[in-house]
Amino acid sequence: MRPLRERIVVKARAGWMGMGRGAGSTALGLFQILPVFLCIFPSVTSPCKILKCNSEFWAATSGTHHLGAEEAPEFCTALRAYAHCTRRTARTCRGDLAYHSAVHGIDDLMVQHNCSKDGPTSQPRLRTLPPGDSQERSDSPEICHYEKSFHKHSATPNYTHCGLFGDPHLRTFTDTFQTCKVQGAWPLIDNNYLNVQVTNTPVLPGSSATATSKLTIIFKSFQECVDQKVYQAEMDELPAAFADGSKNGGDKHGANSLKITEKVSGQHIEIQAKYIGTTIVVRQVGRYLTFAVRMPEEVVNAVEDRDSQGLYLCLRGCPLNQQIDFQTFRSAQAAEGRTRRKGPSLQAPPEAFTYESATAKCREKLPVEDLYFQSCVFDLLTTGDVNFMLAAYYAFEDVKMLHSNKDKLHLYERTRDLAPGNAAPSGLPRAPPALWVALLCLSQCWLGLL
Repeated sequence: MRPLRERIVVKARAGWMGMGRGAGSTALGLFQILPVFLCIFPSVTSPCKILKCNSEFWAATSGTHHLGAEEAPEFCTALRAYAHCTRRTARTCRGDLAYHSAVHGIDDLMVQHNCSKDGPTSQPRLRTLPPGDSQERSDSPEICHYEKSFHKHSATPNYTHCGLFGDPHLRTFTDTFQTCKVQGAWPLIDNNYLNVQVTNTPVLPGSSATATSKLTIIFKSFQECVDQKVYQAEMDELPAAFADGSKNGGDKHGANSLKITEKVSGQHIEIQAKYIGTTIVVRQVGRYLTFAVRMPEEVVNAVEDRDSQGLYLCLRGCPLNQQIDFQTFRSAQAAEGRTRRKGPSLQAPPEAFTYESATAKCREKLPVEDLYFQSCVFDLLTTGDVNFMLAAYYAFEDVKMLHSNKDKLHLYERTRDLAPGNAAPSGLPRAPPALWVALLCLSQCWLGLL
């Protein structure tokens, strides 16, 4: 028997050959096995950008069910654009089996459809899909609309929110707010309906400050509503389609109960999963990603074995050894800061913020000194990147849109032994001075390491 990798490549080539023979099979051969490539060859999406080329070609040809003579010029233009896209990413895709399969597939299709390699190579444009196509169908079964089916059995569902942004800061489904290390790949959500995993990488080489550089969402196949769909985003690539190039739940009758919408090109997408009452917002702010979700409690807790969900960050929070507690670090960071001040001074990078400039900058977008404001200050002090201020701002904007309890939008650090008269105006508590001391010391330590 052939090795697994070889069998997959053979299947890919067979899929390409089938594209030229059967009406209605255009552009499907390779994309039917893309999820297999994504699972077995993780390098397909990083740094190799072949997935983007595949998605663009699929989007340009997905509405073609019969290739008549009048369709051939458009199909050949799409093929040439596809070939041009693969050439642009060739250097980063050396040795990538999905990439090489695509290149050979393009050559096969060029021959089958008598396409010249010379000609227009404009970027593929989205086709207008014919009436009745699954991507435009709106008549979903009732079971594919969570709120409609829920109301038949009980009261209005209770919605919860989870968000991840910045260095990174986590707001759990129970409104616990944490700042965590969590470098590498970590599961945010893992239940019976979907999985969400993030990968956090150092902001600078050797840095302890991390941010989300990759996000993977897997929507599991569900009854007559949706097929399994995979969404993947990473630095400098926020696609407005699932990994197979589609924008909805597939070919099932309720496919339109899962939709992806591009709000701002390359910066903001929204996924509506009506069959589980869930809304997901993914943004790219600067180089890094933010994640926010609104989900019913029933879906949040739909796990086979709750005791095994210890690393489900949105439900359980970060492990204790991954949490950054400002109060705990205060003494250690202050002592280290004094030690460093006795040594030779190091030149700070030009983008470095002082405590005063960081707080002033954060107040431009976050006038209320809650945990989002404090996170903004912390991130500016530790990274010097103003985009982290915008990440905190957009994270709070997503909370305002997604959180069901408008009285819990702002979260504040708990204060102890607050003396009379120290309460903030309008009844809003101010952050304890010890936090700012810890933040400042931490930033000085960070700058000393640069």
